[in-house]
Amino acid sequence: MGGGVVTLFLCGDVMLGRGVDQVLAHPGSPRLREDWVTDAREYVRLAESVNGPVPAPVAPSWPWGEALRVLEEAGPDVRVVNLETSVTRCDAFAPGKAVHYRMHPANLPALTVARPDVCVLANNHVLDFGRPGLEETLDALAGAGLRTAGAGRGPDEAYAPAAVPVPGGGRVLVFALGARSSGIPPDWAATPALSGVAYLPELSATTAAAVVRHVRRAKQAGDLAVVSVHWGSNWGYRVPRDQLRFARALVDGGVDLVHGHSSHHPRPVEVYRDRLVLHGCGDFVDDYEGISGYEEFRDDLRIAYLVRVAADTGRLAGLRMVPLRVRRMRLEPAPDADRVWLRTTLDRISGGVRIAPAPDGSLALAHPAAAS
Repeated sequence: MGGGVVTLFLCGDVMLGRGVDQVLAHPGSPRLREDWVTDAREYVRLAESVNGPVPAPVAPSWPWGEALRVLEEAGPDVRVVNLETSVTRCDAFAPGKAVHYRMHPANLPALTVARPDVCVLANNHVLDFGRPGLEETLDALAGAGLRTAGAGRGPDEAYAPAAVPVPGGGRVLVFALGARSSGIPPDWAATPALSGVAYLPELSATTAAAVVRHVRRAKQAGDLAVVSVHWGSNWGYRVPRDQLRFARALVDGGVDLVHGHSSHHPRPVEVYRDRLVLHGCGDFVDDYEGISGYEEFRDDLRIAYLVRVAADTGRLAGLRMVPLRVRRMRLEPAPDADRVWLRTTLDRISGGVRIAPAPDGSLALAHPAAAS
């Protein structure tokens, strides 16, 4: 790939189910089995109660809003999203779960409109409607021409990386893993006899070494390796010690970028050995608008991460973070005050990394190659 630069778009959880599914052109059954909400349309009403009516049915582009303009202008080589929603008409609610996400397969244009190169599926909602729901999800995504990573009909498919060709002849390999700490039930793991997710029972040195071996077997000269991990709790800025060590062990073993998600708001940004570690990208598309209880974390604010990586070395060449805000279940530009809040918060929680304002209103690492 020579001495060029590969640009990746990364974001956190894309949750096109439940309330979002209900405002699209082909809503599935609104029935839920939650303690307090039994109809997904209630989440639409909550959003409308704080920010005004949603003009349902909305166009497939509606939930992405301003993010589509950001993507068009940035022109990333590779787009990676964590699709935290099953794509199914199945009605077999997974037992023992408080929340279930599904979108109707006919609403897939609301995903394809963003033109993702890889949909990460190693998360705690892809089997919300059991293994039949997972298999319908895999079939629907494949039928739409979308690459997936992190779930499959057996371990070979679940653990296999998605390979995306990039200009210059190399590839970006996206490996996806789901950790128990994110709430994935152990029996969701893919086995030779069962479909499931690429599962991490623990974030230990042993499991990190196994991931590194897997990456090295697949990675060829000229490839960049991304490990996308669903890990950790929903709220709070503290990064557990085992997560820090796990991410650094991956980098030590040859991983070029760690893409972490699960938290509902952004968590610290780390640069380790000139490689980027995103400990939590926060939600990107969801139906949480109007839900109270964690206002201090400003989960209405979202970030589009645009990462530049040196094609020949894998080193971080730059990071641009575009702040967005959700209103009426649609992403819009974040106001100046919210951009300042995000910058100061990320700067405070990301030890060793300085977050600076960019002239275009986005956020950037002040000196990406100089951090930790």
